[in-house]
Amino acid sequence: MRADAKKNRDHLLAVAGAVITEQGVDASLRDIARRAGVGFTTLLRHFPTREALFEALLRTSFDELTARAGELETAGSADDALVTWLRDFVACAQDYRGVVALMVAAIEDTQSALHASCVTMRAAGTRLLARAQAEGTARTDIDGTDLFALAGSLAWLGDQPSLVPRAHHLFDVVVSAIVTSAGSGDAERERRSRVRG
Repeated sequence: MRADAKKNRDHLLAVAGAVITEQGVDASLRDIARRAGVGFTTLLRHFPTREALFEALLRTSFDELTARAGELETAGSADDALVTWLRDFVACAQDYRGVVALMVAAIEDTQSALHASCVTMRAAGTRLLARAQAEGTARTDIDGTDLFALAGSLAWLGDQPSLVPRAHHLFDVVVSAIVTSAGSGDAERERRSRVRG
């Protein structure tokens, strides 16, 4: 890709990220093009479909979450690693309003441009869950699909203005339902400290 084409593409992605953060995943592609100062056909030349735009925008974040899970697989206690990754997942998903529904749809649709990165990210979280289960610090009656659904539900809270003030508390409630080693790890100590503070 030529340097000027890459610069235009990067600019479009930056503007798209800002617009989608404000308006959610249903933001108008025409609005994105207008705010980027380019014609609609220029946007379509770089991103022929809405999904192609989202794939370019989100793939980096999803790949970073996958890499983060890989780092956590060998770091610290299994339950702390799982809770840290869940917190990172929720923060990433809350960057773009409505992205949870997009991720769920992409996992089911093998033709989706986001399918591979979403499936890989879910598998990475599943490995963290399996490690905690093997160490006896996470309940064994859930799997990676359940974990992804719970994490997605927590991220969805960020899209609901009236529930945002309860998001930290509800995160702790859900984590305490997944992690069975209450009181043993840094994550639990941090939770108790937040509740007291």
